[in-house]
Amino acid sequence: MPLCEVSKYQNGVHATGNNGTKIFYRTYGQGPVKVLLIIGLAGTHSSWDPQIKALAGTITPNDAESPAGDRSSGGGVEVCAFDNRGMGLSSVPTKKSEYTTSIMAKDAIAIMDHLGWEKAHIFGHSMGAMISCKLAAMMPERVLSLGLLNVTGGGYECIPRLDRQTLSIAVRFLKAKTPEQRAAVDLDTHYSKEYLEEYVGTKTRRAVLYQEYVKGISASGMQSNCGFDGQINACWTHKISRADLESICSAGFLISVIHGRVDVIAQLSHGKRLAKKLYPYARMVELPGGHLVSHERTEEVNDALLELIKASASKISPYDWTNFPMKTSGSLTRKSSPEGSRSSVMVDIIGRLQMFFFGLFMLAFEYMRRGVSRLKPVRVNAALT
Repeated sequence: MPLCEVSKYQNGVHATGNNGTKIFYRTYGQGPVKVLLIIGLAGTHSSWDPQIKALAGTITPNDAESPAGDRSSGGGVEVCAFDNRGMGLSSVPTKKSEYTTSIMAKDAIAIMDHLGWEKAHIFGHSMGAMISCKLAAMMPERVLSLGLLNVTGGGYECIPRLDRQTLSIAVRFLKAKTPEQRAAVDLDTHYSKEYLEEYVGTKTRRAVLYQEYVKGISASGMQSNCGFDGQINACWTHKISRADLESICSAGFLISVIHGRVDVIAQLSHGKRLAKKLYPYARMVELPGGHLVSHERTEEVNDALLELIKASASKISPYDWTNFPMKTSGSLTRKSSPEGSRSSVMVDIIGRLQMFFFGLFMLAFEYMRRGVSRLKPVRVNAALT
């Protein structure tokens, strides 16, 4: 089983939080172009299968025993995808403090060192996109391009849109204890309603995906409480500072921010805001779809990522790459107007209010959940075993 022992590639301050952590990874395809895929909260490396197939030409990992004919160079691309700490076959540290996007970015860098990769195209989804941003800010010289799918700036931007639908999803997510319950809520979290209602033959896509999700969750197992709480902590504490933005922009690599328009988890406006801050290096790609737009709009997402790789190799000007007009760029080199500053302050205030009320809701729900568990300790313990 391919594992990267993080501590072998870190020392001093960079070793913070590894505590013997081992990260499970897999590589696909062969070639001089390297792509590192970083998945989001509660996801595993296999969540990237639609992109791995397009980039590497195969979803058969290089460590698997298979006929040579099953392998493909994918046009000279080698892809690596891995399970973040706290999920899948990777280690599950027990302390929340051992989960931050900076620590998890160091995990990703350790994998690159383990594979002998000097540079790579870094693509991340959701929490994985936050980790990708941190990696790019910490080690910009290791990044060829940056692909950010359904990304936010972390903190209060991780709060879903506050309405009846998302509050219902949040309650169902926290109550889910079986693969079947988790699969049902994941579908509403990941995809647009229209997509799920489409028919595939005689069945709705929801019915087809439900069976696939139950099978996948049963195979990988439900995420542990330590892993879930830790990864949530990484999202809540994530922040891209002005220094981080300057570090990323000074490196000059191209960036694609890809987002589903009806994402109920990572709101489109947050992705746009980050993209504007990365002007002129970022291009915004809006697609019909939900949070898992990489599955819902696979072809469009894959085309966008392949175009990013191609554009990076051609060394085109970032001004030819970006699709933001200069007057609304939000560039670090442009001085903000008083109106823009007031708007930014209002957005921050609204976001903090959302975080406050959502925090109260989550605190109340957790209090009630623990109260119920105290009332029925025998039944709960029996269920867990």
